[in-house]
Amino acid sequence: MAAGFLLLALALVVIYTSRSAFFSPLALVVVAAIGLAALLLELRLRKDIGTPVHAPLWLNVAGLVLAFAAILADVFRLSATLLQVAALGAVLCFAISGVVVLRALRKPRP
Repeated sequence: MAAGFLLLALALVVIYTSRSAFFSPLALVVVAAIGLAALLLELRLRKDIGTPVHAPLWLNVAGLVLAFAAILADVFRLSATLLQVAALGAVLCFAISGVVVLRALRKPRP
């Protein structure tokens, strides 16, 4: 079910975004955030999980702060380096959080 929501969100992003926008680091942040949101939604909707699995909150908060920093750097035309570093940091935080969750889901149950 979460995979369907992910496909719908990604389809909307692709349909309503111009071609040049995909070269922006913010597009990477949006796609990473959509992927993490779909994974967290799957955790919420899945009923066959024995032990509760939680994403690291501090990592998700750090990803959100970095994503907002990237957006602000883009909106206010701050340094391009700041934009790229913040976007990369946000994507890395979202990716590591997703890996932690997927690893916990794949752990064999006793």
